[in-house]
Amino acid sequence: MGDSILKTVGLTKSFDGKNPVLKDIDFSINKGEVVVIIGPSGCGKSTFLRCLSLLENIDSGEILLAGKPIGLDKKDIHKYREKIGMVFQSYDLFPHKTVLQNIILAPVIVQKRKKEEVNREAEKLLERVGLLEKKNVYPRQLSGGQKQRAAIVRSLIMNPEVLLLDEITAALDPEMVREVLQVVLELAKEGMTMIIVTHEMNFAKAVADRVIFLDNGEIAEEETPQEFFECPKTERAKKFLNTFDYETSKI
Repeated sequence: MGDSILKTVGLTKSFDGKNPVLKDIDFSINKGEVVVIIGPSGCGKSTFLRCLSLLENIDSGEILLAGKPIGLDKKDIHKYREKIGMVFQSYDLFPHKTVLQNIILAPVIVQKRKKEEVNREAEKLLERVGLLEKKNVYPRQLSGGQKQRAAIVRSLIMNPEVLLLDEITAALDPEMVREVLQVVLELAKEGMTMIIVTHEMNFAKAVADRVIFLDNGEIAEEETPQEFFECPKTERAKKFLNTFDYETSKI
């Protein structure tokens, strides 16, 4: 795959100063790799992504991008954030702006790019995800799946080196899930580096180069999809996967 592009060493995070949500996490991802993080609710998956995107401060440890530790200087933080895209389950589109206006806002204001150039790139990306005809409508006029595809485009237009996806289908109706996951699968085929938190096990099998099972704030297992889903090594992972087997058998 190549050299590590994003790495954490001993990352620890707590919200009360006493009980760590993340405990001494050593993690790395190579350029072009897709890592899927799964685990029970409350195990620290979303917190980990928020730490990677610097939306949460860490208590100890380091985050390194291309081998360089991220400092506390505001300029370093701003440069880092431009290289790390994040898509949330709640879309977070501005309701008073059109789809196109939502997408071009950050590259024009933050990256100081020319509006005409950004408009052209935004339209190409919208066409790619099947939303070009929706560029002038407002978020309230979109379905959940369309909102999430627009949110993905908003991240892509910043040309991130790593894309973080946090339960991006959790707020969607079942019939809308597939249209969003298809976009992510296509990004994976094109070599986008991604860290994905999901409860969609079949999607995890299809998209991941590596699966990390997080439990109680620690990495309990780290395997290829085939190894993890066919032969999990810990009892906790077996119990977790059996839950999905039970749900499937009841459908």
